[in-house]
Amino acid sequence: MLFRSTGLGKTELVAKIVDVTRQGDYLILQVDTLEPVRWRIRAGFNLRDMGTVIKFLIKPANLWFLLLPTHWFKTPEHPGDF
Repeated sequence: MLFRSTGLGKTELVAKIVDVTRQGDYLILQVDTLEPVRWRIRAGFNLRDMGTVIKFLIKPANLWFLLLPTHWFKTPEHPGDF
């Protein structure tokens, strides 16, 4: 997983998802950055947010990407400047 932030300039953070837990009406996504710094990032998603994510995931181009088995096993190429 890669992160970019306008506050960090061109710095790119390499990270991994470590946990998803429920806290009240939110799912808390916990991500640990690995490079160039080690941070724990947390994001709270409510049901409205999840609906928005699902809406974007079922767009034909994204759904095709998710369902194509050849994508599951290959090493991802860097997306370039995102």
